[in-house]
Amino acid sequence: MRKYLIAAHGTFATGIHSSLELIIGKMENVFLIQAYTGENRSIKEELDIVLQQINSNDELIVFTDLMGGSITNQVLQYALKENVYIVSGFNLPLLLDILLADTDTPVNEVIETGISNAKDQIVFVNKLITSNK
Repeated sequence: MRKYLIAAHGTFATGIHSSLELIIGKMENVFLIQAYTGENRSIKEELDIVLQQINSNDELIVFTDLMGGSITNQVLQYALKENVYIVSGFNLPLLLDILLADTDTPVNEVIETGISNAKDQIVFVNKLITSNK
């Protein structure tokens, strides 16, 4: 089974998760880590809780908010596990693309396609609409 972890500073993970559920409905296979929100657990403790729910037949795609940030740095220790895939710098289009992808499609292909499509969604709209005049 393909599972997902959204890990971000503050309440960003909860906010984007709310948007995802509004668009695609309830998801059972998505975990969240809200770092530095006053909770007593460390990022490592939160990661350990999630990883206890992942078995060797699962694929875990981890989305972190900042490359080089403390959350990504904590997750990196799991990067060499065969079934863990880490994507840093996510946005809503990327999450939608990956979460809605066919689970029969290889995970590496899903991630690469999702990243490419998400980049296309980042647009300076003012420039776009004024360049057509």
